[in-house]
Amino acid sequence: MVMYATSGLLVKLSCNDFWEDGHVSDYTPTPPVKPVIAAGAAKRANASIMGMLLAMFSTVAIVVTIVWLNPQQKAESYRTPIDVAAIASHAAGTAGFTPVAPALPDGWYANYARWNPPGSDGVSFWDVGYVTSANTFIALRQSATANPTWTSDQAQNAPVTGNRTIDGRVWELRDKPKGDRSLVLVSGTTTIVLTGAADFKEFDVLATAAGRLVDAAPASPAASISTTKGSTS
Repeated sequence: MVMYATSGLLVKLSCNDFWEDGHVSDYTPTPPVKPVIAAGAAKRANASIMGMLLAMFSTVAIVVTIVWLNPQQKAESYRTPIDVAAIASHAAGTAGFTPVAPALPDGWYANYARWNPPGSDGVSFWDVGYVTSANTFIALRQSATANPTWTSDQAQNAPVTGNRTIDGRVWELRDKPKGDRSLVLVSGTTTIVLTGAADFKEFDVLATAAGRLVDAAPASPAASISTTKGSTS
């Protein structure tokens, strides 16, 4: 605020006053002009937003409907089928015995099957991985050249804790408080080791099927040759 004395009068000027042609003039600032959207433009803008929202909701509804009508496919829909019997038949000539390829109930499947040549321990073996109907895993390994070290390795060095009779055959049980369990069967010239985290009832299914095949398996070529040599000497 500025004060002036003129003609004996005290004139007070505020910040909003200014001189114009020698006189004091009141200045009122012009308020800012707000943009005004025409009614038609506003209607079109609202229609565009509503259209986008409707399109989004429609897309979500379609996706939800598809998922609801087509539940998630099971893992077996995508897995590659493993013909265990064919691989076992092919490996028999190299193995010197007929590797077991048990037929198992619905819901079971193999996710690999292979013949492993001798390693540093000199043991070659048949190796199949089975996923049970409860979606747990059991590995089946069979060898005609097994030794105690190999057997212990396949059982993850678990101690012997007892025996389990399955379908008339006595399997050696090896397990730890925390870890997988193993069943070991020595039948004829081969040793079978089953190892996994499955329940006993699932082990029983695989042990029964594998044990019956071992009993029914023909003598290995090596055993036949050895018997022939012994009879002619």
